[in-house]
Amino acid sequence: MTAIDLNSDLGESFGGYTVGDDAAVLAAVSSANVACGFHGGDPRGIRATCRSAVDAGVVIGAHPGYRDLAGFGRRFIDVEPGELTDEVIYQIGALQALARSVGSEVRYVKPHGGLYNAIAVGETQARAVARAVREVDPDLPLMVLSGSVIERVAGESGLRTVSEAFADRAYRPDGTLVKRGTPGAVLDGDAAVAQAIRLAAEGRVTAVDGTELAISPESICLHGDDPAAVQLARRIREGLEGAGIAIRSFV
Repeated sequence: MTAIDLNSDLGESFGGYTVGDDAAVLAAVSSANVACGFHGGDPRGIRATCRSAVDAGVVIGAHPGYRDLAGFGRRFIDVEPGELTDEVIYQIGALQALARSVGSEVRYVKPHGGLYNAIAVGETQARAVARAVREVDPDLPLMVLSGSVIERVAGESGLRTVSEAFADRAYRPDGTLVKRGTPGAVLDGDAAVAQAIRLAAEGRVTAVDGTELAISPESICLHGDDPAAVQLARRIREGLEGAGIAIRSFV
């Protein structure tokens, strides 16, 4: 049977601001990209999400981003490479401690938002992130956009990369994601379910201009901060399993 990892970005609530329903999304996914406090999340909420992941049998990954709570980490920040390396190391370490406190551990790293998009196309920050992961633990896999600069850079540095695709995001013909805020950038309902099934079963996705892209993902992401995330997560899991595709972590 074909199998695919299903991941979601979680642990992003901050203080009195609730982002998504982590416990409910965890029932549908196999890997959780847990915020590390820079773009979202606070220690109490992050630890609670880690505990919920343990209860659900879901693998925990670190989800470091730019130091940008106001922008939810979705803006590009021109961070000096050495500083970026230090900040990514700091975030992974913080999540490691919180995960261990509830009997788990960080099993992989997936950068968030603006940082994820920046290292997909820019070599300087890509090398800074790869260096951070390697210096924390060279055995930690790094989840990356398929065909990206960071995929190449991380591979050259000896890191294992996990190719990721998106169920609920539209693609540009160059394989990058359509920028949030652009009409049609975020898919919902039937479109997201159909895209997830095709990615897992065929390794293909149709870009916004009709270009057919070949992608062979090890993991498919859906976003936990969307108001309809819980229902969409369930629908995607049901759709994949209905197509004969098992949901299973890549680690």
